[in-house]
Amino acid sequence: MKLNQAGLNLIKKYEGFRSHAYRDAVGVWTIGYGHTSMAGAPFVSPKLKISRQQGEKILARDAEKFARKIRPLITVDLSDNQFSALVSFAYNVGVGGFRKSSVLQRVNARRFDAVPHRLSLWVKAGGRTLKGLVRRRAAEGELFVGNAAAHAQESSAPVEPVGGKPAHKSTTNLAAVLSAIAGLVASLKAGINENAGGYVIAGLALVIIAASFWILRERWKKTQSEGV
Repeated sequence: MKLNQAGLNLIKKYEGFRSHAYRDAVGVWTIGYGHTSMAGAPFVSPKLKISRQQGEKILARDAEKFARKIRPLITVDLSDNQFSALVSFAYNVGVGGFRKSSVLQRVNARRFDAVPHRLSLWVKAGGRTLKGLVRRRAAEGELFVGNAAAHAQESSAPVEPVGGKPAHKSTTNLAAVLSAIAGLVASLKAGINENAGGYVIAGLALVIIAASFWILRERWKKTQSEGV
């Protein structure tokens, strides 16, 4: 029961590599393949920078630490794929989170068929559901049940950034901008024609403008939190 290359590759894929220190979704300073100071050296400071080769060495060391820490918590025999899926999960949620999770409870109860669903419940960070975590939990579930073909197909697809599609490529945003422009033009025309009908048109145009900017704001918030 050991961490295999499939599990290590899964961690690498979903953590992604960053050569410069950054704050993760919950504000923790992180570098490389999801390394934080809680995992040990090196201590992650805002100005820290590492190479990809250094990042891979740190990942291998960190992942093995997690493997050693969760192994005593598991009271049943598992395949390397099953164990590696759990190491990936623990690497992401922490040993404390793994220890109290229903994932571990189902594993130790030999209810292996329930493990993928229990993994799928752990998809939030900072109170928000993140698409990257949804995909990661699905990949861990596939690895756990031994569906190597499905896992290989999923792993070949690139992971989208957590931030999602750029705002300037969103068709909803484009429609909102065009609506705002149309509303502004109608308002200007109505201002020229100073009669009762013109004021009604101007009022409706202002409502359109306000609604359009509200859509833009909500789309921006959604893009920042979970992508589109």
